Amino acid sequence: MTLLSCEEGKEYIIKDIVTDDEELDDFLFSLGCYAGEPITVISFLRGTCVVSIKDGRYNIDNALADAIIVG
Repeated sequence: MTLLSCEEGKEYIIKDIVTDDEELDDFLFSLGCYAGEPITVISFLRGTCVVSIKDGRYNIDNALADAIIVG
């Protein structure tokens, strides 16, 4: 399932990131968003998703949230 299908406040483990953009992959990796890392959806706002990765909170758009596969 993707981040868009997740419940707010529940922790998930990132399984994969499905994107063809290498720069985007590198950016997400720099945030700590890669396979095996826990991620928590804090809230869904208009067209965006607020997530917690490690000790940081990030606001990502729904297209990117749809590319992050969690389990």
